[in-house]
Amino acid sequence: MSSASGTANPLRDAQDRRLPRIAGPSGLVIFGVTGDLSRKKLMPAVYDLANRGLLPPGFSLVGFARRDWEDEDFAQVVHDAVKEHSRTTFREEVWQQLAQGMRFVSGEFHDDQAFETLRTTIDELDKSRGTGGNFAFYLSVPPKFFPTVVSQLKKHGLSDAEPGSWRRAVIEKPFGHDLKSAQELNAVIHEVFRASEVFRIDHYLGKETVQNILALRFANTMFEPLWNRSYVDHVQITMAEDIGIGGRAGYYDGIGSARDVIQNHILQLLALTAMEEPTSFDAKALLTEKLKVLNSVRLPKDLGKYTVRGQYAEGWQGGEKVPGYLDEEGIDPNSKTDTYAAIKLGIDNRRWAGVPFYLRTGKRLGRRVTEIAVMFQRAPHSPFDATDTQELGQNALVIRVQPDEGVTIRFGSKVPGTQMEIRDVTMDFAYGESFTESSPEAYERLILDVLLGDANLFPRHQEVERSWEILDPIEEYWDKHGKPEQYPAGTWGPQAADEMLARDGRIWRRP
Repeated sequence: MSSASGTANPLRDAQDRRLPRIAGPSGLVIFGVTGDLSRKKLMPAVYDLANRGLLPPGFSLVGFARRDWEDEDFAQVVHDAVKEHSRTTFREEVWQQLAQGMRFVSGEFHDDQAFETLRTTIDELDKSRGTGGNFAFYLSVPPKFFPTVVSQLKKHGLSDAEPGSWRRAVIEKPFGHDLKSAQELNAVIHEVFRASEVFRIDHYLGKETVQNILALRFANTMFEPLWNRSYVDHVQITMAEDIGIGGRAGYYDGIGSARDVIQNHILQLLALTAMEEPTSFDAKALLTEKLKVLNSVRLPKDLGKYTVRGQYAEGWQGGEKVPGYLDEEGIDPNSKTDTYAAIKLGIDNRRWAGVPFYLRTGKRLGRRVTEIAVMFQRAPHSPFDATDTQELGQNALVIRVQPDEGVTIRFGSKVPGTQMEIRDVTMDFAYGESFTESSPEAYERLILDVLLGDANLFPRHQEVERSWEILDPIEEYWDKHGKPEQYPAGTWGPQAADEMLARDGRIWRRP
């Protein structure tokens, strides 16, 4: 269905899966277009969508930043970024088509004249490119500028769509730094844009493997009957990085890993892993089920024993000596910011009562990996001698989100030979080997969804606020008690994290 003309294509069959979803007439305005995110992710993603034929012929890209550039300068910057970072091959004809719709607006966020120029630019693109008045505003800027940009959009009539067209706001995390700031931010944004017009980007939800959690659970009868307290012993969700803070001292110090990763990415992964089956795969039904899980999350009674924070010290990584967090440039030597966080949570509902969820994230860990490990209970009775099964661990289903996307199932099998010896083996599914098409970048999927108005993969404000309600008491406790434990770079975190699981008779899985 074409929203511009209101006519359906009589040759198109809704059941034909070969025809991809293609965005209708539209444009994208990126604020903070000179930043790293825009250069490395957003502009290449726009090009890749165009290259795959998923953008309309008249698609327009407007950059807004302080630089004193002409449209041609901006086009050159996009060209260079695309050549360096795009996933698909560079094709001159695709580039030429895209470049015709590129404009640049120079100015500060509080500069009324710049926003008037932006309005004029959008009006001109409507006429010359046929964008139909449909524009998404991508705020690739620090959160402190959100209120200014959003109020300027309202003041200059940019947030108001003509009948039959749309305007949408896209916001990058962090959505606040605690519950109060998140609520204030949401209030400011919802004054200007309706809740359905606000798209909060969590790039993890754009990854194929994260969406595969739902397919794995609800399209297969072999997993769902086991996905509960009767069979699952515990769940571990790990998001590890092998890099330090790099040049992000200004952003990272004072925020830390729990606020940066657990509040959004990991709690979203927990919600998808633990939720009940939604009535349909639409934004409202998904929100309903994810919120039920997040509202059932319970913190441990003893936060001292079941939450851990750490800070990386100097060590060896990738064959080279790396500095500790407190020695990084721009970091206060007395900083109590966590670069590692591990917490134990419970889910107080019928399906998960008594099953602990262990969440951990950190920088400068053993390797870069994100995975969800569902660890099953041991067999209630074993007819084998203890010596036969000493190398048998727990059955596990591991969903690998990155970097080697796929699913591993671990189970016991007899070792060939005359003895009855049982050992762990694995069955492995890898995206790269099972499908001929490579997975699109998360930002490709998410930008396309914004242009289509599909909010399935975007956290709504209720989820954001509930996630802060879960994390805030932990942050408050940490603020008043001690400081992060040091752990050598290149290891898997502080000793206290191993002790936390040992209290429950469990160990962390080595990814």
